[in-house]
Formats: sequence, structure tokens, C-alpha cells
Amino acid sequence: SESRTAVLLEPFVHQVGGHMSMMTYDEHTVCKPLVSQELSFYESLPLAMRQFTPQYKGIISVHLKKDSLGNLTLLASPSLKTESCGRLDTAIGDSSVTIWHKCKWAAGTGSEHALVTWSHTQLTKTFKDSCPGKMLLRTDLQYHTDSLLEDANGNQPERKSYNPWGLHCHRQHLNRMSSKHNENKLHQFLLLENVVSKYNYPCILDLKMGTRQHGDDASEEKKARHIKKCEQSTSASLGVRICGMQVYQADTGHFLCKDKYYGRKLSAEGFRQTLHQFLCNGNHLRTDLLEPIILRLKALLSVIRKQSSYRFYSSSLLIIYDGQEPKESTAPLDNHLHFPKTHCSPSHSRVDVRMIDFAHTTFKGSKSNPTTHDGPDHGYIFGLENLIKILQSISEGK
Repeated sequence: SESRTAVLLEPFVHQVGGHMSMMTYDEHTVCKPLVSQELSFYESLPLAMRQFTPQYKGIISVHLKKDSLGNLTLLASPSLKTESCGRLDTAIGDSSVTIWHKCKWAAGTGSEHALVTWSHTQLTKTFKDSCPGKMLLRTDLQYHTDSLLEDANGNQPERKSYNPWGLHCHRQHLNRMSSKHNENKLHQFLLLENVVSKYNYPCILDLKMGTRQHGDDASEEKKARHIKKCEQSTSASLGVRICGMQVYQADTGHFLCKDKYYGRKLSAEGFRQTLHQFLCNGNHLRTDLLEPIILRLKALLSVIRKQSSYRFYSSSLLIIYDGQEPKESTAPLDNHLHFPKTHCSPSHSRVDVRMIDFAHTTFKGSKSNPTTHDGPDHGYIFGLENLIKILQSISEGK
């Protein structure tokens, strides 16, 4: 039965930030290495916050496999916990909706610029139908890790049709795992909702929130490092900094990508300009998105203000929308909401705002952290308020 249920984990191609490798479990589910503090957060999540976090789906066991060529793959076997929860839709287990592609790693090359080749051995009809981005899924997508950076003129290389950040994290993660552990060791991973699965061209902004990034358990050296990063970036002045971004450019058919190193260097004005760029599709500013994003951020702000003792150190906020514009002309307009009815229901929501990464989140009663803080997370609130102000100024055309 193991061969029937084992799932080949693939790099999550829409990972725009973070340092931990996110993997695709199936079309609607991603997974990441389990951290007990993060698990504790998801297990005791306040009801009001659930609409702003990915749905927690359980835990899986993962092991590393090496083939005769030295290629590394990760295989997941659902643990009893996942199956007994019954949280994964049964339809999801049907391999016909799983995108299978093997990730081949340049074996034996220690060089930082080893070529990574993805060969999609099978792209199912289901996925092809749901993704007009067929041209983005060429049979062989090739990346050099140095393609993370723009050239001196700020131009993105043409071949960059997917954000390579996830691949970069994944390669580092596999290398760490293979050097530290043997193949028999089982690793536990958290299963979480893939919050971008419903978008054809997911435009994603990853924002590191708050004025403080180190957890209560950080060593003095790590604490000093994080404090310095905050002081030298918009984390100190605005309570928010850009950690990664991908935005679909309708004029070129490619994603424009920025990484965390780009975000760290931005001034407050540079932050504002990048936010503006995130809402530009290469042809025009997506003004239709501003109001729904602002409303969702305000709703989150009111929830965060009520969460006493929570500190979301080092967590991120994702702002997501579809790079494919809705065909407005064919849909009937609702008088109260100035966009088509087809996009009013949550299943068609044109924007989403989600909090992610809770490995350093602390709250009263969290097992792994005895430190208790009073009141809401003021650093996070400061960041949200500034983010809302900047978006409102873009909306007013200032």
C-alpha cells in the first residue's frame, strides 16, 4: 500500500519569500517542515483569525530518496493523523489531478550556479484546463540560481517565467537534509491549504510584518542580527518590509519577481513605489483591486487589535490577486459593489490577504514559549496601519 499512497513532493513554484522550502503535496495543499511552535499556533487558532490564515490540514511523514544518479526527491506518506482527521478531500487523493514532475538536481556539482532542470513528465488535462498559463509550463524550465538577480540595468532575464526563489530554497533544503540525515529518517511536515491554487496567474506580495523579527527564544547573536535588519530597512520606519514578490506582466506574459534582498534595501518611498508596481500589470494600474485589498486589511487590523498576548514575530502577510483580469463587460454589475457579481462570492474573490509563518509566534498558553506578553501586537498593528495608509494614497492617485 505504501507505493499507492506515497506522494512525490514537488517544489512549490509560487513561493516568493521565506527561507524554508515549501512543497506541493497536491493541487490544493502545500507542506513545510514541522516546527512545534507553529503547530501549537494552528492547533489553538482563535476563530476570528481563521479567515486570515491557511487552513491547517494535518501532518505527514516525509523521507528523502536518492536514486542511482544521486538525484534527491522527497516522498510523503500520510500519517494516521491526517487520515483520521479526514481533512483532505477524497478527490484530492486521486492522482489524476496531481501534477507530477520530477525535480532533477545537478548531482555532484558543489557550485552555487548549478543548473536546475525541471522536466514535467506528465501534466494532466485537469491542470492544463485550469491554467491558461500553459505557455509558462514549458517542458523544460531551466534556471541558473543567479537568475534571481536582475542585470545592471534592472532588466529581468527573458527566461524567467517562474519565480526561482522557491527552487533556491528547495535546493538548499535538500542539501541540508542529505548532509545531515540518512535516507531512513522520517521528517514531519505540516500540511496547509495552498492559498493561491484558485488563481490562474497568482500575483503575490510577501510582507514581513512588525517592528521586531526575533522570537523570544533567539540567541543574542540572532537577536542582534534581526535588530540590525529591522533598523536598516522599512521594518523600523513602517513596521513592514517586502520579503518577496511576483506580479504577472500582461504585456510580456512573464512574472516580474523581486526577492527579500531587494526588499531590505528599500526606503519608505521605494516601498511605496514597489507596492505600486505590485498592482501594475505592465499595461496599467489595477485600481479595481485597491478597495477590496484595503477592506480586507482593515478587517484583519480589527481582528489583530483584539488578540491579547499574541506576538507574530517574523511572520509574513501575503497579498494575493489574479494577474488575469476579470472580463467585466459580460458580468452584471451589483449596485452596491462596483464590480461584477461573479467576483463577489468568496470562491471568486479577486483578492486575498493571509498571514503565514508562525514558527516564532507566541501567545499565552503556547507550550514552547513561557514568555507572556500583554495586550495586542503593537508592532504588527503599526505595520498594518502604514500599509493601509500607503494603499489609500495610491488609490487617491497621490
